[in-house]
Amino acid sequence: MRVGIDGRKIPGSKANGPLASLDHAKDLGVSGIFFRTVLDMSPTLDPGELRDIRQRADELGLYLESGLGKVNPYAMAEAPELRQIGGGDTLLGFRRMMTACAEIGCLELWAGTANYKPYPGRLAYDRFRTDVSWEDQLVATEKYLRTLAPIARDLGIHINLETHEEITTFELVRLVEAVGPDAIGIVFDTSNPMQRAEHPVRAAERVAPYVRQTHFKDAALAVDADGVLYQERPLGQGLIDFEAILRILAVGTPELTLSIENAQPWEEVAVTYPTFRADQIPSRTQTVVEVFDEAWQAAHPDLSVRELAAYLGLAQDGSRRIAAGDLASIEDCTPTTFGFTDAVDAARSSIKYLRALVDNLGLAT
Repeated sequence: MRVGIDGRKIPGSKANGPLASLDHAKDLGVSGIFFRTVLDMSPTLDPGELRDIRQRADELGLYLESGLGKVNPYAMAEAPELRQIGGGDTLLGFRRMMTACAEIGCLELWAGTANYKPYPGRLAYDRFRTDVSWEDQLVATEKYLRTLAPIARDLGIHINLETHEEITTFELVRLVEAVGPDAIGIVFDTSNPMQRAEHPVRAAERVAPYVRQTHFKDAALAVDADGVLYQERPLGQGLIDFEAILRILAVGTPELTLSIENAQPWEEVAVTYPTFRADQIPSRTQTVVEVFDEAWQAAHPDLSVRELAAYLGLAQDGSRRIAAGDLASIEDCTPTTFGFTDAVDAARSSIKYLRALVDNLGLAT
Protein backbone atom coordinates (compact mmCIF):
# COMPACT_ATOMS: atom_id res chain seq x y z
CA MET A 1 0.00 0.00 0.00
CA ARG A 2 1.21 3.50 -0.84
CA VAL A 3 0.14 6.79 0.76
CA GLY A 4 -0.88 9.65 -1.50
CA ILE A 5 -2.96 12.81 -1.49
CA ASP A 6 -6.00 14.25 -3.23
CA GLY A 7 -4.97 16.36 -6.22
CA ARG A 8 -7.91 18.74 -6.00
CA LYS A 9 -7.55 19.49 -2.30
CA ILE A 10 -3.78 19.54 -1.94
CA PRO A 11 -3.08 23.09 -0.69
CA GLY A 12 -2.48 25.49 -3.55
CA SER A 13 -3.90 23.16 -6.21
CA LYS A 14 -5.61 25.86 -8.26
CA ALA A 15 -2.74 28.32 -8.12
CA ASN A 16 -0.08 25.69 -8.76
CA GLY A 17 -1.78 23.67 -11.46
CA PRO A 18 -1.30 19.91 -11.86
CA LEU A 19 2.43 19.82 -12.68
CA ALA A 20 3.47 21.97 -9.74
CA SER A 21 1.01 20.03 -7.54
CA LEU A 22 2.95 16.87 -8.37
CA ASP A 23 6.13 18.54 -7.12
CA HIS A 24 4.27 19.76 -4.02
CA ALA A 25 3.02 16.24 -3.36
CA LYS A 26 6.58 14.95 -3.55
CA ASP A 27 7.71 17.66 -1.14
CA LEU A 28 4.97 16.63 1.29
CA GLY A 29 6.44 13.13 1.31
CA VAL A 30 3.63 11.17 -0.33
CA SER A 31 3.87 8.47 -2.99
CA GLY A 32 1.07 9.55 -5.28
CA ILE A 33 -1.64 12.00 -6.23
CA PHE A 34 -5.31 11.44 -7.01
CA PHE A 35 -6.75 14.12 -9.29
CA ARG A 36 -10.51 14.00 -8.77
CA THR A 37 -11.27 14.25 -12.47
CA VAL A 38 -9.17 14.21 -15.61
CA LEU A 39 -10.50 17.72 -16.27
CA ASP A 40 -8.56 18.84 -13.18
CA MET A 41 -5.44 17.79 -15.09
CA SER A 42 -6.48 19.26 -18.44
CA PRO A 43 -9.83 21.06 -18.86
CA THR A 44 -9.60 20.49 -22.63
CA LEU A 45 -8.21 16.93 -22.46
CA ASP A 46 -5.13 18.14 -24.29
CA PRO A 47 -3.06 14.99 -25.04
CA GLY A 48 0.23 16.84 -24.64
CA GLU A 49 -0.71 18.25 -21.24
CA LEU A 50 -1.86 14.85 -20.04
CA ARG A 51 1.31 13.11 -21.28
CA ASP A 52 3.44 15.74 -19.51
CA ILE A 53 1.60 15.10 -16.24
CA ARG A 54 2.01 11.34 -16.64
CA GLN A 55 5.71 11.75 -17.42
CA ARG A 56 6.31 14.06 -14.46
CA ALA A 57 4.53 11.69 -12.09
CA ASP A 58 6.69 8.84 -13.36
CA GLU A 59 9.85 10.92 -12.97
CA LEU A 60 8.93 11.65 -9.35
CA GLY A 61 7.98 8.04 -8.66
CA LEU A 62 4.39 9.00 -7.86
CA TYR A 63 1.28 7.00 -8.60
CA LEU A 64 -1.24 8.93 -10.69
CA GLU A 65 -4.97 8.43 -10.33
CA SER A 66 -7.89 10.34 -11.76
CA GLY A 67 -11.62 10.27 -12.36
CA LEU A 68 -14.63 11.47 -14.28
CA GLY A 69 -17.44 13.32 -12.51
CA LYS A 70 -20.97 12.92 -11.24
CA VAL A 71 -22.85 10.01 -12.79
CA ASN A 72 -26.23 10.94 -11.32
CA PRO A 73 -28.09 12.62 -14.22
CA TYR A 74 -29.99 14.78 -11.73
CA ALA A 75 -26.68 16.24 -10.48
CA MET A 76 -24.97 16.81 -13.82
CA ALA A 77 -26.38 20.29 -14.41
CA GLU A 78 -24.19 21.44 -11.52
CA ALA A 79 -21.13 20.28 -13.48
CA PRO A 80 -21.63 21.79 -16.95
CA GLU A 81 -18.07 20.87 -17.92
CA LEU A 82 -19.20 17.24 -18.29
CA ARG A 83 -21.50 18.22 -21.14
CA GLN A 84 -19.18 20.88 -22.50
CA ILE A 85 -16.25 18.50 -23.00
CA GLY A 86 -18.51 16.50 -25.30
CA GLY A 87 -19.55 19.54 -27.30
CA GLY A 88 -23.04 19.34 -25.82
CA ASP A 89 -23.15 15.54 -25.79
CA THR A 90 -22.72 14.35 -22.20
CA LEU A 91 -22.21 10.71 -23.12
CA LEU A 92 -19.56 11.68 -25.66
CA GLY A 93 -17.94 13.83 -22.97
CA PHE A 94 -17.64 10.84 -20.66
CA ARG A 95 -16.30 8.68 -23.48
CA ARG A 96 -13.65 11.30 -24.26
CA MET A 97 -12.64 11.56 -20.61
CA MET A 98 -12.45 7.79 -20.21
CA THR A 99 -10.40 7.41 -23.37
CA ALA A 100 -8.02 10.20 -22.35
CA CYS A 101 -7.47 8.52 -18.97
CA ALA A 102 -6.84 5.13 -20.54
CA GLU A 103 -4.26 6.63 -22.89
CA ILE A 104 -2.12 7.79 -19.96
CA GLY A 105 -2.57 4.59 -17.97
CA CYS A 106 -5.15 5.87 -15.46
CA LEU A 107 -7.48 2.87 -15.35
CA GLU A 108 -9.19 3.41 -11.98
CA LEU A 109 -11.54 6.38 -12.30
CA TRP A 110 -13.43 8.17 -9.55
CA ALA A 111 -17.11 9.06 -9.93
CA GLY A 112 -19.65 10.56 -7.54
CA THR A 113 -23.40 10.52 -7.16
CA ALA A 114 -24.23 14.03 -5.91
CA ASN A 115 -22.89 17.26 -4.41
CA TYR A 116 -22.78 18.52 -0.83
CA LYS A 117 -24.51 21.89 -0.49
CA PRO A 118 -24.06 24.66 2.11
CA TYR A 119 -27.64 24.35 3.39
CA PRO A 120 -28.72 23.56 6.96
CA GLY A 121 -29.32 20.03 8.14
CA ARG A 122 -30.47 17.33 5.76
CA LEU A 123 -31.01 19.77 2.89
CA ALA A 124 -27.24 19.83 2.40
CA TYR A 125 -27.58 16.34 0.89
CA ASP A 126 -29.19 15.58 -2.46
CA ARG A 127 -30.63 12.50 -0.81
CA PHE A 128 -33.29 14.83 0.62
CA ARG A 129 -34.12 16.81 -2.52
CA THR A 130 -37.80 17.67 -2.74
CA ASP A 131 -38.01 17.89 -6.56
CA VAL A 132 -36.89 14.29 -7.15
CA SER A 133 -36.74 11.34 -4.79
CA TRP A 134 -33.49 9.65 -3.89
CA GLU A 135 -34.92 6.39 -5.23
CA ASP A 136 -35.45 8.00 -8.64
CA GLN A 137 -31.92 9.38 -8.55
CA LEU A 138 -30.52 5.90 -7.86
CA VAL A 139 -32.54 4.43 -10.74
CA ALA A 140 -31.25 7.13 -13.10
CA THR A 141 -27.68 6.61 -11.87
CA GLU A 142 -27.83 2.87 -12.45
CA LYS A 143 -29.25 3.42 -15.93
CA TYR A 144 -26.46 5.82 -16.85
CA LEU A 145 -23.80 3.49 -15.44
CA ARG A 146 -25.21 0.69 -17.60
CA THR A 147 -24.66 3.00 -20.58
CA LEU A 148 -21.06 3.72 -19.55
CA ALA A 149 -20.14 0.15 -18.59
CA PRO A 150 -19.53 -1.17 -22.12
CA ILE A 151 -17.18 1.74 -22.79
CA ALA A 152 -15.31 0.97 -19.56
CA ARG A 153 -15.00 -2.69 -20.49
CA ASP A 154 -13.69 -1.86 -23.95
CA LEU A 155 -11.05 0.47 -22.48
CA GLY A 156 -10.10 -1.85 -19.62
CA ILE A 157 -11.01 0.65 -16.90
CA HIS A 158 -13.19 0.78 -13.80
CA ILE A 159 -15.61 3.55 -12.89
CA ASN A 160 -15.38 3.73 -9.11
CA LEU A 161 -18.25 5.24 -7.12
CA GLU A 162 -17.30 7.14 -3.96
CA THR A 163 -18.85 6.48 -0.60
CA HIS A 164 -19.98 10.07 -0.78
CA GLU A 165 -21.94 11.96 1.88
CA GLU A 166 -25.37 11.34 0.40
CA ILE A 167 -25.21 7.63 -0.47
CA THR A 168 -25.03 4.57 1.78
CA THR A 169 -22.63 1.67 1.39
CA PHE A 170 -25.65 -0.63 1.02
CA GLU A 171 -26.78 1.34 -2.02
CA LEU A 172 -23.31 1.47 -3.53
CA VAL A 173 -22.81 -2.28 -3.27
CA ARG A 174 -26.16 -2.83 -4.98
CA LEU A 175 -25.17 -0.47 -7.81
CA VAL A 176 -21.85 -2.24 -8.33
CA GLU A 177 -23.44 -5.68 -8.33
CA ALA A 178 -26.30 -4.58 -10.61
CA VAL A 179 -24.07 -3.05 -13.29
CA GLY A 180 -21.12 -5.41 -12.87
CA PRO A 181 -17.90 -5.33 -10.81
CA ASP A 182 -15.91 -5.90 -14.00
CA ALA A 183 -16.70 -2.28 -14.91
CA ILE A 184 -17.80 -0.60 -11.65
CA GLY A 185 -15.95 -0.38 -8.34
CA ILE A 186 -15.90 1.75 -5.20
CA VAL A 187 -13.79 4.63 -3.90
CA PHE A 188 -13.86 4.10 -0.15
CA ASP A 189 -13.95 7.39 1.72
CA THR A 190 -13.34 6.34 5.29
CA SER A 191 -15.40 9.03 7.06
CA ASN A 192 -18.26 9.89 4.69
CA PRO A 193 -20.40 6.86 5.67
CA MET A 194 -20.52 8.29 9.18
CA GLN A 195 -22.80 11.01 7.81
CA ARG A 196 -25.23 8.23 6.89
CA ALA A 197 -24.96 6.79 10.43
CA GLU A 198 -22.70 3.92 9.41
CA HIS A 199 -19.90 2.63 11.61
CA PRO A 200 -16.70 3.08 9.53
CA VAL A 201 -15.37 -0.44 10.18
CA ARG A 202 -18.72 -2.03 9.27
CA ALA A 203 -18.82 0.15 6.16
CA ALA A 204 -15.34 -1.07 5.22
CA GLU A 205 -16.41 -4.68 5.59
CA ARG A 206 -19.34 -4.12 3.21
CA VAL A 207 -17.45 -2.37 0.44
CA ALA A 208 -14.08 -4.13 0.72
CA PRO A 209 -14.66 -6.63 -2.13
CA TYR A 210 -15.17 -3.75 -4.57
CA VAL A 211 -12.74 -1.06 -3.33
CA ARG A 212 -10.27 0.10 -6.00
CA GLN A 213 -9.48 3.68 -4.84
CA THR A 214 -9.66 5.50 -1.51
CA HIS A 215 -10.08 8.79 0.27
CA PHE A 216 -8.70 8.65 3.79
CA LYS A 217 -10.21 11.06 6.31
CA ASP A 218 -10.79 10.91 10.05
CA ALA A 219 -13.76 12.26 12.02
CA ALA A 220 -15.02 12.72 15.53
CA LEU A 221 -18.57 12.08 16.71
CA ALA A 222 -20.46 13.28 19.77
CA VAL A 223 -24.05 12.79 20.87
CA ASP A 224 -26.14 15.96 20.71
CA ALA A 225 -29.77 16.77 21.47
CA ASP A 226 -30.46 17.08 17.75
CA GLY A 227 -28.64 13.91 16.74
CA VAL A 228 -24.93 13.18 16.38
CA LEU A 229 -22.31 15.84 15.73
CA TYR A 230 -19.87 14.88 12.98
CA GLN A 231 -16.58 16.71 12.50
CA GLU A 232 -13.82 15.88 10.02
CA ARG A 233 -10.29 15.88 11.40
CA PRO A 234 -6.73 15.00 10.36
CA LEU A 235 -5.95 11.29 10.54
CA GLY A 236 -5.40 10.00 14.05
CA GLN A 237 -7.32 12.84 15.68
CA GLY A 238 -10.78 11.29 15.47
CA LEU A 239 -12.51 7.99 16.19
CA ILE A 240 -11.86 5.88 13.10
CA ASP A 241 -10.00 2.62 13.68
CA PHE A 242 -7.68 2.83 10.68
CA GLU A 243 -5.72 -0.25 11.72
CA ALA A 244 -8.88 -2.36 11.49
CA ILE A 245 -9.84 -0.79 8.17
CA LEU A 246 -6.41 -1.33 6.63
CA ARG A 247 -6.42 -4.97 7.67
CA ILE A 248 -9.85 -5.43 6.03
CA LEU A 249 -8.84 -3.70 2.79
CA ALA A 250 -5.49 -5.47 2.57
CA VAL A 251 -7.10 -8.89 2.34
CA GLY A 252 -8.48 -8.31 -1.15
CA THR A 253 -6.33 -5.44 -2.40
CA PRO A 254 -2.88 -5.49 -0.77
CA GLU A 255 -1.49 -2.92 -3.23
CA LEU A 256 -4.36 -0.46 -2.80
CA THR A 257 -3.40 3.21 -2.93
CA LEU A 258 -4.37 5.29 0.12
CA SER A 259 -5.10 8.87 -0.92
CA ILE A 260 -5.55 11.33 1.91
CA GLU A 261 -8.39 13.81 1.35
CA ASN A 262 -7.06 16.71 3.36
CA ALA A 263 -8.90 19.86 4.42
CA GLN A 264 -8.42 22.75 2.00
CA PRO A 265 -7.61 26.32 3.00
CA TRP A 266 -10.98 28.06 3.23
CA GLU A 267 -10.08 30.61 0.59
CA GLU A 268 -9.47 27.78 -1.89
CA VAL A 269 -12.74 25.92 -1.29
CA ALA A 270 -14.93 28.52 -2.96
CA VAL A 271 -12.68 28.42 -6.03
CA THR A 272 -12.76 24.62 -6.21
CA TYR A 273 -16.43 24.14 -5.39
CA PRO A 274 -18.71 26.78 -6.93
CA THR A 275 -21.69 25.66 -4.79
CA PHE A 276 -19.95 27.29 -1.82
CA ARG A 277 -19.26 30.92 -1.02
CA ALA A 278 -16.20 31.78 1.02
CA ASP A 279 -18.33 32.88 3.99
CA GLN A 280 -20.09 29.49 4.08
CA ILE A 281 -17.02 27.30 4.51
CA PRO A 282 -16.78 27.46 8.34
CA SER A 283 -20.25 25.86 8.58
CA ARG A 284 -18.68 22.62 7.33
CA THR A 285 -16.49 22.32 10.41
CA GLN A 286 -19.30 20.34 12.04
CA THR A 287 -22.46 18.67 10.81
CA VAL A 288 -25.51 17.34 12.64
CA VAL A 289 -26.49 13.81 11.61
CA GLU A 290 -30.21 13.82 12.43
CA VAL A 291 -30.50 10.19 13.50
CA PHE A 292 -33.32 10.90 15.99
CA ASP A 293 -35.58 12.47 13.37
CA GLU A 294 -38.34 10.20 11.96
CA ALA A 295 -38.06 11.61 8.43
CA TRP A 296 -34.30 11.07 8.47
CA GLN A 297 -34.77 7.50 9.69
CA ALA A 298 -37.38 6.78 7.00
CA ALA A 299 -34.85 7.82 4.35
CA HIS A 300 -32.44 5.08 5.49
CA PRO A 301 -34.33 1.79 5.09
CA ASP A 302 -31.15 -0.31 5.21
CA LEU A 303 -30.14 1.04 8.61
CA SER A 304 -30.99 -1.80 11.00
CA VAL A 305 -31.18 -1.54 14.77
CA ARG A 306 -27.84 -3.38 14.94
CA GLU A 307 -26.21 -0.93 12.53
CA LEU A 308 -27.59 2.13 14.29
CA ALA A 309 -26.57 0.75 17.68
CA ALA A 310 -22.97 0.34 16.51
CA TYR A 311 -22.92 3.91 15.22
CA LEU A 312 -24.48 5.40 18.36
CA GLY A 313 -22.05 3.39 20.46
CA LEU A 314 -19.18 5.03 18.59
CA ALA A 315 -20.77 8.47 19.09
CA GLN A 316 -21.21 7.79 22.80
CA ASP A 317 -17.58 6.73 22.99
CA GLY A 318 -16.68 10.04 21.38
CA SER A 319 -18.69 11.95 23.96
CA ARG A 320 -17.06 10.02 26.81
CA ARG A 321 -13.55 10.57 25.46
CA ILE A 322 -14.20 14.28 25.00
CA ALA A 323 -15.52 14.54 28.57
CA ALA A 324 -12.45 12.69 29.86
CA GLY A 325 -10.08 14.91 27.89
CA ASP A 326 -8.83 11.99 25.77
CA LEU A 327 -10.26 13.47 22.58
CA ALA A 328 -10.34 17.14 21.62
CA SER A 329 -13.81 18.66 21.81
CA ILE A 330 -15.87 19.74 18.82
CA GLU A 331 -15.52 23.36 19.91
CA ASP A 332 -11.75 23.16 20.31
CA CYS A 333 -11.45 21.80 16.77
CA THR A 334 -13.69 24.46 15.23
CA PRO A 335 -11.23 27.08 13.95
CA THR A 336 -12.12 30.67 13.19
CA THR A 337 -9.70 30.68 10.25
CA PHE A 338 -7.99 27.98 8.21
CA GLY A 339 -5.32 29.18 5.82
CA PHE A 340 -2.66 27.69 3.57
CA THR A 341 -0.17 27.02 6.36
CA ASP A 342 -2.87 25.42 8.52
CA ALA A 343 -3.85 23.15 5.64
CA VAL A 344 -0.26 22.11 4.94
CA ASP A 345 0.34 21.35 8.62
CA ALA A 346 -2.84 19.27 8.79
CA ALA A 347 -1.90 17.38 5.62
CA ARG A 348 1.60 16.64 6.93
CA SER A 349 0.11 15.36 10.19
CA SER A 350 -2.20 12.96 8.32
CA ILE A 351 0.60 11.79 6.03
CA LYS A 352 2.90 11.06 8.96
CA TYR A 353 0.17 9.16 10.81
CA LEU A 354 -0.93 7.00 7.89
CA ARG A 355 2.57 6.23 6.62
CA ALA A 356 3.63 5.09 10.10
CA LEU A 357 0.55 2.88 10.44
CA VAL A 358 1.08 1.29 7.03
CA ASP A 359 4.73 0.63 7.86
CA ASN A 360 3.94 -0.80 11.28
CA LEU A 361 1.38 -3.19 9.78
CA GLY A 362 3.87 -4.34 7.17
CA LEU A 363 1.58 -3.19 4.33
CA ALA A 364 3.92 -0.77 2.53
CA THR A 365 4.62 -1.56 -1.11
